[in-house]
Amino acid sequence: MLTLVGEDRPGIVAKVTQALYQAGCSLGEASMIRLGGSFTIMMMVSGPQTPEGLTQVLAPAVDELGLRLHIDPVTGGLHRHLVPNVQVRVTGADRAGIVAEVTGALAAAGFNILELESDVAGDPQRPVYIMSIQGYSEQTVEALQQAVAGLGAEGITVDVSAVETLIG
Repeated sequence: MLTLVGEDRPGIVAKVTQALYQAGCSLGEASMIRLGGSFTIMMMVSGPQTPEGLTQVLAPAVDELGLRLHIDPVTGGLHRHLVPNVQVRVTGADRAGIVAEVTGALAAAGFNILELESDVAGDPQRPVYIMSIQGYSEQTVEALQQAVAGLGAEGITVDVSAVETLIG
């Protein structure tokens, strides 16, 4: 698993993936996103290189773009991921603890987070926290709604709904 972080600028994905391609690497699942003024890449990579070899392969792009690189050997593989079947949308006045409270209640109900995105909107005097979570649960939507029902008293709204998946 490669993790690269640096100041956002054009060409990061192109230079990193070109270096990996030229080294004979195959890319697996990836997540790439701009957070604040930084760009973050997390991707599964397979190929003939050791972690040290990957560091050398990526060194020119990392140095040119001012990226920080971290490599972790992982045992995961392609086509082993869960497809999200539940979406959770959270909104409320921004305050410390919202993420911990919501994710804690969902985890206690057996909800597995697959993707979480958050942002703060509004203005500095009245910030609004917005969070969208995609995940998987064998529990019903109603059971998950019950698990987060008490959070409404804390001034946040938590909407839980099924994700409709159509294949083919």
